[in-house]
Amino acid sequence: MPDPMYRSIADDLRDKIESGELGRGTQLPTELELRDQYNASRNTIRDAVKLLITRGLVETRPGQGTFVVGKLDPYITILDLDTGFGEGGLVYAPDRPTEPTTPRVSDPRIEIHQAAGTLADELQLEDGAAVISRHQQRFIGDAPWSLQTTWYPMHFVDEGAVSLIKAKDMPQGVVRYLGEALGIKQARWRDQISVRAPDPIEARFFGLPDDGHVRVFEIRRIAFQDSGAPLRLTVTTYPADRNEFVMNVGDVPDTGAHPPGSGQPAPDGPGATAADQG
Repeated sequence: MPDPMYRSIADDLRDKIESGELGRGTQLPTELELRDQYNASRNTIRDAVKLLITRGLVETRPGQGTFVVGKLDPYITILDLDTGFGEGGLVYAPDRPTEPTTPRVSDPRIEIHQAAGTLADELQLEDGAAVISRHQQRFIGDAPWSLQTTWYPMHFVDEGAVSLIKAKDMPQGVVRYLGEALGIKQARWRDQISVRAPDPIEARFFGLPDDGHVRVFEIRRIAFQDSGAPLRLTVTTYPADRNEFVMNVGDVPDTGAHPPGSGQPAPDGPGATAADQG
Protein backbone atom coordinates (compact mmCIF):
# COMPACT_ATOMS: atom_id res chain seq x y z
CA MET A 1 0.00 0.00 0.00
CA PRO A 2 1.54 3.35 -0.99
CA ASP A 3 2.35 5.92 1.68
CA PRO A 4 -0.08 8.80 2.16
CA MET A 5 0.81 11.81 0.02
CA TYR A 6 1.78 13.97 3.00
CA ARG A 7 4.34 11.37 4.13
CA SER A 8 5.86 11.15 0.65
CA ILE A 9 6.18 14.94 0.58
CA ALA A 10 7.77 14.95 4.05
CA ASP A 11 10.24 12.25 2.97
CA ASP A 12 11.17 14.24 -0.13
CA LEU A 13 11.74 17.39 1.93
CA ARG A 14 13.79 15.39 4.45
CA ASP A 15 15.99 14.09 1.60
CA LYS A 16 16.57 17.69 0.51
CA ILE A 17 17.48 18.71 4.05
CA GLU A 18 19.88 15.80 4.56
CA SER A 19 21.52 16.35 1.15
CA GLY A 20 22.05 20.03 1.91
CA GLU A 21 19.76 21.26 -0.86
CA LEU A 22 17.75 22.85 1.95
CA GLY A 23 20.53 24.09 4.20
CA ARG A 24 20.43 24.25 7.96
CA GLY A 25 18.76 27.43 9.16
CA THR A 26 17.18 28.22 5.79
CA GLN A 27 13.50 28.92 5.35
CA LEU A 28 11.23 26.35 3.72
CA PRO A 29 9.21 27.46 0.70
CA THR A 30 5.90 29.00 1.68
CA GLU A 31 2.79 26.86 1.99
CA LEU A 32 1.51 28.20 -1.34
CA GLU A 33 4.83 27.40 -3.04
CA LEU A 34 4.82 23.88 -1.63
CA ARG A 35 1.22 23.34 -2.78
CA ASP A 36 2.22 24.33 -6.31
CA GLN A 37 5.45 22.31 -6.20
CA TYR A 38 3.75 19.08 -5.11
CA ASN A 39 0.31 19.71 -6.60
CA ALA A 40 -1.17 19.05 -3.16
CA SER A 41 -3.90 20.49 -0.97
CA ARG A 42 -3.28 22.89 1.89
CA ASN A 43 -4.10 20.21 4.48
CA THR A 44 -1.69 17.74 2.84
CA ILE A 45 1.14 20.30 2.95
CA ARG A 46 0.36 21.16 6.55
CA ASP A 47 0.40 17.49 7.53
CA ALA A 48 3.79 17.05 5.80
CA VAL A 49 5.24 20.04 7.67
CA LYS A 50 3.82 18.76 10.97
CA LEU A 51 5.58 15.44 10.36
CA LEU A 52 8.87 17.24 9.75
CA ILE A 53 8.37 19.17 12.98
CA THR A 54 7.70 15.92 14.85
CA ARG A 55 10.90 14.49 13.40
CA GLY A 56 12.83 17.50 14.68
CA LEU A 57 13.88 18.61 11.20
CA VAL A 58 12.09 21.96 10.96
CA GLU A 59 10.65 24.52 13.34
CA THR A 60 7.96 27.16 12.92
CA ARG A 61 8.77 30.71 14.01
CA PRO A 62 5.65 32.81 14.60
CA GLY A 63 5.34 35.58 12.06
CA GLN A 64 8.39 34.40 10.11
CA GLY A 65 7.74 30.98 8.60
CA THR A 66 9.15 27.46 8.84
CA PHE A 67 12.90 26.91 8.99
CA VAL A 68 15.26 23.94 8.79
CA VAL A 69 16.61 23.22 12.27
CA GLY A 70 20.29 24.02 12.64
CA LYS A 71 22.68 21.13 13.19
CA LEU A 72 23.79 20.67 16.78
CA ASP A 73 27.42 21.42 17.55
CA PRO A 74 28.72 18.18 19.09
CA TYR A 75 30.10 17.50 22.53
CA ILE A 76 33.56 16.00 22.08
CA THR A 77 34.74 13.30 24.47
CA ILE A 78 38.46 12.50 24.58
CA LEU A 79 39.04 8.83 25.43
CA ASP A 80 42.18 6.94 26.39
CA LEU A 81 43.24 3.51 27.64
CA ASP A 82 42.44 4.48 31.23
CA THR A 83 38.78 5.11 30.43
CA GLY A 84 37.92 3.12 27.31
CA PHE A 85 34.77 3.87 25.41
CA GLY A 86 32.19 3.01 28.01
CA GLU A 87 33.29 5.31 30.79
CA GLY A 88 33.80 8.54 28.87
CA GLY A 89 36.81 10.78 29.32
CA LEU A 90 37.35 14.52 29.18
CA VAL A 91 34.22 16.18 27.79
CA TYR A 92 34.27 19.48 25.88
CA ALA A 93 31.11 21.50 25.22
CA PRO A 94 30.83 23.51 21.96
CA ASP A 95 30.77 26.82 23.83
CA ARG A 96 33.92 25.92 25.82
CA PRO A 97 36.11 24.06 23.30
CA THR A 98 39.39 24.39 25.24
CA GLU A 99 38.21 23.67 28.77
CA PRO A 100 36.73 20.32 29.87
CA THR A 101 33.27 20.44 31.39
CA THR A 102 31.73 18.34 34.13
CA PRO A 103 28.44 16.68 33.19
CA ARG A 104 25.64 16.76 35.73
CA VAL A 105 24.35 13.36 36.88
CA SER A 106 20.90 12.74 38.31
CA ASP A 107 20.31 10.77 41.46
CA PRO A 108 19.81 7.14 40.44
CA ARG A 109 16.50 5.37 40.04
CA ILE A 110 16.92 2.06 41.87
CA GLU A 111 15.12 -1.11 40.83
CA ILE A 112 15.44 -4.77 41.79
CA HIS A 113 14.98 -7.39 39.08
CA GLN A 114 15.25 -11.12 38.53
CA ALA A 115 18.11 -11.83 36.14
CA ALA A 116 17.19 -13.76 33.01
CA GLY A 117 18.44 -14.32 29.48
CA THR A 118 21.30 -12.07 28.34
CA LEU A 119 21.52 -10.21 31.65
CA ALA A 120 21.95 -13.43 33.61
CA ASP A 121 24.52 -14.71 31.11
CA GLU A 122 26.59 -11.52 31.14
CA LEU A 123 26.67 -11.38 34.95
CA GLN A 124 27.15 -15.17 35.15
CA LEU A 125 24.11 -15.57 37.40
CA GLU A 126 21.40 -18.21 37.50
CA ASP A 127 18.05 -17.29 36.00
CA GLY A 128 15.96 -15.69 38.73
CA ALA A 129 18.91 -14.39 40.75
CA ALA A 130 18.26 -10.90 42.14
CA VAL A 131 20.08 -7.93 40.60
CA ILE A 132 20.03 -4.19 41.32
CA SER A 133 19.83 -1.60 38.55
CA ARG A 134 20.91 2.00 39.00
CA HIS A 135 19.56 4.20 36.18
CA GLN A 136 20.83 7.78 35.75
CA GLN A 137 20.26 10.67 33.38
CA ARG A 138 23.32 12.75 32.43
CA PHE A 139 23.31 16.35 31.27
CA ILE A 140 25.71 19.00 30.04
CA GLY A 141 24.19 22.18 31.35
CA ASP A 142 20.49 21.57 30.83
CA ALA A 143 20.98 19.56 27.61
CA PRO A 144 20.45 15.77 27.78
CA TRP A 145 23.81 14.11 27.03
CA SER A 146 23.49 10.40 27.80
CA LEU A 147 21.56 7.74 29.69
CA GLN A 148 23.17 5.05 31.78
CA THR A 149 22.01 1.94 33.62
CA THR A 150 24.27 -0.33 35.65
CA TRP A 151 23.32 -3.75 37.03
CA TYR A 152 25.00 -5.33 40.07
CA PRO A 153 24.39 -8.73 41.71
CA MET A 154 22.18 -8.41 44.78
CA HIS A 155 24.59 -10.55 46.79
CA PHE A 156 26.85 -7.47 47.06
CA VAL A 157 24.15 -5.89 49.26
CA ASP A 158 23.78 -9.10 51.29
CA GLU A 159 27.55 -9.01 51.87
CA GLY A 160 27.44 -5.44 53.24
CA ALA A 161 27.38 -2.96 50.31
CA VAL A 162 23.99 -1.59 51.41
CA SER A 163 24.46 1.82 49.75
CA LEU A 164 23.89 0.15 46.38
CA ILE A 165 20.15 0.24 47.02
CA LYS A 166 20.07 3.89 48.12
CA ALA A 167 18.74 6.37 45.55
CA LYS A 168 21.69 8.67 45.91
CA ASP A 169 24.57 9.42 43.54
CA MET A 170 28.05 8.32 44.67
CA PRO A 171 30.50 11.03 43.52
CA GLN A 172 33.42 8.81 44.56
CA GLY A 173 32.14 6.02 42.31
CA VAL A 174 30.33 2.74 42.98
CA VAL A 175 33.40 0.71 42.02
CA ARG A 176 35.48 2.56 44.59
CA TYR A 177 32.69 2.11 47.14
CA LEU A 178 32.60 -1.64 46.49
CA GLY A 179 36.34 -1.78 47.02
CA GLU A 180 36.00 -0.03 50.37
CA ALA A 181 32.92 -1.96 51.48
CA LEU A 182 33.77 -5.45 50.24
CA GLY A 183 37.42 -5.36 49.24
CA ILE A 184 36.63 -6.31 45.63
CA LYS A 185 38.46 -4.67 42.75
CA GLN A 186 37.64 -3.99 39.12
CA ALA A 187 40.51 -5.52 37.20
CA ARG A 188 39.41 -5.51 33.53
CA TRP A 189 36.44 -4.90 31.27
CA ARG A 190 35.01 -5.54 27.84
CA ASP A 191 33.25 -2.81 25.81
CA GLN A 192 30.78 -3.74 23.09
CA ILE A 193 29.71 -0.82 20.87
CA SER A 194 26.66 -0.79 18.61
CA VAL A 195 24.53 1.77 16.78
CA ARG A 196 20.75 1.44 16.75
CA ALA A 197 17.49 3.37 16.62
CA PRO A 198 16.46 4.88 19.96
CA ASP A 199 13.74 3.27 22.00
CA PRO A 200 10.74 5.46 23.00
CA ILE A 201 12.25 6.41 26.37
CA GLU A 202 15.52 7.50 24.76
CA ALA A 203 13.76 9.39 21.96
CA ARG A 204 11.66 11.30 24.49
CA PHE A 205 14.59 12.10 26.82
CA PHE A 206 16.94 13.24 24.05
CA GLY A 207 14.21 14.94 22.02
CA LEU A 208 14.93 12.81 18.94
CA PRO A 209 12.69 12.39 15.88
CA ASP A 210 10.15 9.63 16.18
CA ASP A 211 11.15 7.89 12.93
CA GLY A 212 14.49 6.59 14.26
CA HIS A 213 16.68 8.23 11.60
CA VAL A 214 18.81 9.83 14.36
CA ARG A 215 20.59 6.87 15.92
CA VAL A 216 22.14 6.29 19.32
CA PHE A 217 25.46 4.74 20.30
CA GLU A 218 25.02 1.91 22.82
CA ILE A 219 28.05 0.83 24.84
CA ARG A 220 27.74 -2.33 26.93
CA ARG A 221 30.55 -2.68 29.43
CA ILE A 222 31.04 -5.86 31.44
CA ALA A 223 33.59 -5.26 34.19
CA PHE A 224 35.33 -8.15 35.94
CA GLN A 225 37.00 -8.75 39.28
CA ASP A 226 40.50 -10.20 39.66
CA SER A 227 38.90 -13.63 40.00
CA GLY A 228 37.24 -13.27 36.60
CA ALA A 229 33.75 -12.99 38.12
CA PRO A 230 31.64 -10.16 36.65
CA LEU A 231 31.42 -7.06 38.81
CA ARG A 232 28.78 -5.12 36.87
CA LEU A 233 27.09 -4.56 33.52
CA THR A 234 26.80 -0.92 32.42
CA VAL A 235 24.79 0.16 29.38
CA THR A 236 25.29 3.75 28.21
CA THR A 237 23.49 5.43 25.31
CA TYR A 238 24.58 8.62 23.56
CA PRO A 239 22.54 10.33 20.81
CA ALA A 240 24.56 10.49 17.60
CA ASP A 241 23.35 13.99 16.73
CA ARG A 242 25.37 15.65 19.51
CA ASN A 243 28.31 13.41 20.38
CA GLU A 244 31.74 12.79 18.88
CA PHE A 245 34.46 10.62 20.38
CA VAL A 246 38.24 10.85 19.97
CA MET A 247 40.40 7.94 21.12
CA ASN A 248 44.04 8.71 21.95
CA VAL A 249 46.61 6.05 22.79
CA GLY A 250 50.01 7.27 23.94
CA ASP A 251 51.41 10.79 23.75
CA VAL A 252 49.47 12.08 20.74
CA PRO A 253 50.44 15.54 19.44
CA ASP A 254 47.75 18.19 19.23
CA THR A 255 46.81 18.55 15.56
CA GLY A 256 44.20 21.22 16.15
CA ALA A 257 41.48 18.78 15.05
CA HIS A 258 40.18 18.35 18.59
CA PRO A 259 40.38 20.16 21.95
CA PRO A 260 43.62 20.13 23.94
CA GLY A 261 44.01 17.79 26.86
CA SER A 262 44.13 14.62 24.76
CA GLY A 263 46.00 11.72 26.21
CA GLN A 264 45.57 12.92 29.77
CA PRO A 265 43.93 10.60 32.28
CA ALA A 266 40.32 11.48 32.98
CA PRO A 267 39.79 13.17 36.36
CA ASP A 268 37.99 11.41 39.21
CA GLY A 269 34.33 12.17 39.66
CA PRO A 270 31.06 11.88 37.78
CA GLY A 271 32.24 13.98 34.85
CA ALA A 272 34.98 11.53 34.00
CA THR A 273 33.87 8.02 34.84
CA ALA A 274 30.15 8.28 35.34
CA ALA A 275 29.58 4.62 34.52
CA ASP A 276 31.66 3.80 37.58
CA GLN A 277 29.67 6.34 39.56
CA GLY A 278 26.22 4.91 38.75
